[in-house]
Amino acid sequence: MVLTSPERAIDFCCAANMEKTKIGRRFEGKVAIVTASTQGIGFGIAERLGLEGAFVVISSRKQKNVDVAVEKLKAKGIEVLGVVCHVSNAQQRKTLISKTIEKYGKIDVVVSNAAVNPSVVAILQTQESVLDKLWEINVKAAILILQDAAPHLQKGSSVIFISSIAGYQPRSPLVMYGVTKTALLGLTKALASEMAPHTRVNCVAPGYVPTYFAELLMKDGDARKAIEEKTLLNKLGTTEDMAAATAFLASDDASYITGETIVVAGGIPSRL
Repeated sequence: MVLTSPERAIDFCCAANMEKTKIGRRFEGKVAIVTASTQGIGFGIAERLGLEGAFVVISSRKQKNVDVAVEKLKAKGIEVLGVVCHVSNAQQRKTLISKTIEKYGKIDVVVSNAAVNPSVVAILQTQESVLDKLWEINVKAAILILQDAAPHLQKGSSVIFISSIAGYQPRSPLVMYGVTKTALLGLTKALASEMAPHTRVNCVAPGYVPTYFAELLMKDGDARKAIEEKTLLNKLGTTEDMAAATAFLASDDASYITGETIVVAGGIPSRL
């Protein structure tokens, strides 16, 4: 006999809703560190991992930005730890890792998202101090933070570098920035070999996404339209698009993928 009382209907609906909340919770009980994650693509990634069940550790250079981002994530029911970390500061990198271990005891996912673009001039006109800053934050810091995190990575862990479509064809005004993003493609291959078989290393290369970081490219309407027309989908990407690709690569759904880069750029040409 099938019960059709209002109480039974309510119980059924509640059970169905509970099942829906489990869908996509691929990071239940896992700990994920996302650098430069208080806004833009980094925040989107942290939010996605958190909504899928991860304990998320976010970071930024400014305490105020960290505090605001933490509150936003907590409001969505996400377990989050916020730490001030300028990735070029050795002590702050170590603090990021030590506070993560102190609170959660392990690391399952590292997403290296921090990057700068302090110059829009040609490579041969770029000052040495600017070259140093680009290298230090966009590439070197990504390696150093993994050196600190590696002893705590669990079997089956995952590392994701955030590169850029500019890494495939560096163009003005992102020429040297693009070169550093090209380096991350090689770093992905090298570390995938070095960290196998217990840790997978992959990369996401975003296309053009209207964030604060890309404001220079997006504030001009004609320039934005020209960028949109370069894509096969005739639109810009979103932070949610980048977060979805990152979450896939970090999850067990990608358990047989390592050393690869997913280009999330709406069809902008990148490679054969």
